[in-house]
Amino acid sequence: MNEIIFIIEESVDGGFEAKALGESIFTEAETIEELKNNIKEAVFCHFEEEQSPKIIHLQ
Repeated sequence: MNEIIFIIEESVDGGFEAKALGESIFTEAETIEELKNNIKEAVFCHFEEEQSPKIIHLQ
C-alpha cells in the first residue's frame, strides 16, 4: 500500500475525528496537531512495518 486517506470531521462532543477510507482505523483528538499524531500512531499500530503506507492524506 502506497497511501492511505483519512476523512477529518469535527466531533459532536468537540475536537476532531479521523476515519480511514478502506481500513478500520478511527481516532480522535482535541486539536488538529494532536489528531495528526494520533493518526500516525494508529497507522503504525494497524500495519506491519513493511506494509505500512508511505503517504498519509488528510481531507
